[in-house]
Amino acid sequence: MGPVGTAAVRDGGAALPGGFWAAVRVWLEKPQVANRRLCGAAIEAEGTVLLGESEEGSPRLTAVPGGGTDEGPEGAAELSRLWREVSGHLSPSLMARGRPGSELRAVLRTLLPRARPAGPPAPPTKELVVHDVYNGTVTFLPLEENKEGKYQIKKCNTYEIQLTHIKDEEWSVSIVALSSEDWFSDGITYPKLAWLGNELLPKLAKWSVEQKHSEFRSTLSLISVAKYCKVYQDLKEKYKEMVKVWPEVTDPEKFVYEDVAIATYLLILWEEERKEKGLAKKQSFVDLGCGNGLLVHILSSEGHSGRGIDVRRRKIWDMYGPETHLEELSIMPGDSHLFPDTDWLIGNHSDELTPWIPVIAARSSYSCSYFVLPCCFFDFHGKYSRKQSKKTQYREYLDFVAEVGSVCGFHVEEDCLRIPSTKRVCLIGKNRTYPPTECALIDNQITRYIHNRQTCPVVACDRGVGFNHKDCSDVCKEAGSGLPENEMETSGRIWMPGFQPREKVEQIRNCAALPRDFVDDVVLNVANLLLNTVPQKSCSNTHGGNMNTWNKGESLSLREVAEHLNKETLKRLKSEYGGLQTLLKNNHQVFEVLNGRVHIRDWRKEKPSRKTKPEVKRCLSAEAYKTRLCWFFIHHPNGCALPSESCPYAHGTEELRQSKTIKKKKHTQC
Repeated sequence: MGPVGTAAVRDGGAALPGGFWAAVRVWLEKPQVANRRLCGAAIEAEGTVLLGESEEGSPRLTAVPGGGTDEGPEGAAELSRLWREVSGHLSPSLMARGRPGSELRAVLRTLLPRARPAGPPAPPTKELVVHDVYNGTVTFLPLEENKEGKYQIKKCNTYEIQLTHIKDEEWSVSIVALSSEDWFSDGITYPKLAWLGNELLPKLAKWSVEQKHSEFRSTLSLISVAKYCKVYQDLKEKYKEMVKVWPEVTDPEKFVYEDVAIATYLLILWEEERKEKGLAKKQSFVDLGCGNGLLVHILSSEGHSGRGIDVRRRKIWDMYGPETHLEELSIMPGDSHLFPDTDWLIGNHSDELTPWIPVIAARSSYSCSYFVLPCCFFDFHGKYSRKQSKKTQYREYLDFVAEVGSVCGFHVEEDCLRIPSTKRVCLIGKNRTYPPTECALIDNQITRYIHNRQTCPVVACDRGVGFNHKDCSDVCKEAGSGLPENEMETSGRIWMPGFQPREKVEQIRNCAALPRDFVDDVVLNVANLLLNTVPQKSCSNTHGGNMNTWNKGESLSLREVAEHLNKETLKRLKSEYGGLQTLLKNNHQVFEVLNGRVHIRDWRKEKPSRKTKPEVKRCLSAEAYKTRLCWFFIHHPNGCALPSESCPYAHGTEELRQSKTIKKKKHTQC
């Protein structure tokens, strides 16, 4: 084997060798985090073999649930067959290096390429991966299919990742290739050797010593990644035209492809459910808080009967056609909004309805399931209040929504979606934890729990990744007491009279509607605070040939800035989403907010626009050039740091250009 590269690793936190195997696992299961041309990988089968067994001895194999094949035993049988053919292609003296009784672990995986901009996606490829834990090596054996339909080792592309202990805290991670001269690369499933050494190796070295414990499950842990990649690529191609005709003011690419991804996940989840339960008919659904309705449109177009309900009609609804059923209606949790004939309830960023969806599903029918993708933090009766400082607010809120599902008698599962959002954890209530004969008991338990949340909020269970129903036994017991007899009945009632549904007319509360004078005063006060805070940071500026010092000011945390503003100003800002931070970010000409700290923006450090900037954005930038006065030219004690010809803002009224009204949806060409 020939060396591709070696990276020195210093372990100061006792992460190795365990961290190395964790890093290898990332590359094995989620290769897309390093190679963006891959959609992912499907683990089809895993097995072990004790060293010292005869050549005919088969490894003890276990098919992995949710892998890339529908039949686990076939994947295991294929792995067993392949193992008998590869002993001559492993690293030199692999069998001899192991100590008696040690074992190798073999993994059969399928690499799944992403769709290409033009033409069909590259075909999936299989790899046999052999772990030798005792010697710290992982061997990757690409497989290719011959004319007889059998897989053989692609010898020229075999490579190995090695961990070596140098001394004390010094280690090294290396990648070596069996035959670097004959190496074949397609840039996708067969990367270049230079990429292995320059891209993958540094990532493996970094991951090996990172002691990060994710508080969320792995992405797409409950469904087949192979199926997901195929269905997603098909749906993305099918619905890509929606991006071009999107009539809303929201970003079309984000919303279209996010809903395509969510639809893909649900379609595969429901397909697996039909197989498990022997169902022939596709599941029905209701999307509560459906927003733009695209998810409803996709699911309906793919053969699932359903409808979407939202408090506010969207312009795009008229584009879907009569087959997509969307209703403008305010949902008030109560007996008048139950769905006894519906298989699944969906809550995709459903805001104030999110904690109610498990309740509505539980009371609709024993067979009703739910899927929620929590975003904004709402309790049953208003905004959710944090109870624990040891968790992130997002993790704590997910635990609360999962706890609601458990109290409602669901076995709650958690998964991470592959969507362009920071809030991508979904919670699924598919199966019940109680027999149908106990429906009345569970209903009473739900009523008491909601009552207790309103009067004396219950602290969400402290747990790790995944929801354990046993952890919430005390919560269920507490939910079973403390409610007066006359409040036990729910028939014909609104379950919480104080519930406030979303307003039909959406209020603009992102600081954009604040009076201009008020905003200008806040901007000037904050800027002066930063400029006058000592010690001052200054930089030399030589524009026009004159040497002078331009005051960059000091950076302060958002809290420190807020402490210098009067109570009336803070009260007014508090009523806006994002408050002070949003106002400062809106005024990006003056400020830069990074990691919770506020800085005066130095336009000399701004990166020039990329040549690959989308045509529409280049047009918008040209339209906006010199249409606003330069704040620094007017207010900064040293003036603007840029000369007039370099500044995108006007240095005086004589430079002002007339502003043109820009409507994003009409900018299809320059």
